[in-house]
Amino acid sequence: MSTSRRQAALLYWQRPDGRTPSKDAKAMIATEDSEISLLRPPVVTIRTAKPRDLPALNEMIALLAAHHGDAAAATPEQLERDLFGPVPWITALVAETDEELIGYAILVPLYRAQEGKRGMDLHHLFVRDGHRGHGIGQHLVNRARETAKAAGCDYLSVSAATGNIQAHRFYQHMDFTPRPVTGMRYMQALA
Repeated sequence: MSTSRRQAALLYWQRPDGRTPSKDAKAMIATEDSEISLLRPPVVTIRTAKPRDLPALNEMIALLAAHHGDAAAATPEQLERDLFGPVPWITALVAETDEELIGYAILVPLYRAQEGKRGMDLHHLFVRDGHRGHGIGQHLVNRARETAKAAGCDYLSVSAATGNIQAHRFYQHMDFTPRPVTGMRYMQALA
């Protein structure tokens, strides 16, 4: 985004009349990882995802994939199956304002058989561009902890890419302890 577009967008979001921008204006800004910080919404609710959240959740998953240079291959149908199907596989938490979803966290169950301990992996954590730095991620992590505890888990884990220093600092600030990598992880397709 050019400097003039960034400045115009920032002014647009910080209008003194309190009116909110159109969805087209939001889309223009929300797809880039910029330095824009929108005004924090007065109320942000962190809750478990509902079927009506699937389009926005799928969009945010694609934004996170793009941020990491990947393409999102998951379909809305797969997401619906894994969140709300006969055997739910994942749990999704969303951060919601009175207008839109601005973030999400996905939790996946884990188990340490040798210790008999249940855990959850904070598989995804995402806050839309412009809403970062307002504590939304911290609220999502806190709700993820509560969700894991309510499920009888003994631990919550998360991973971050080796070079993602900002994420490392965030998770350490949230009282996660770094653990050494002890070996290779292998995978086999089951097609």
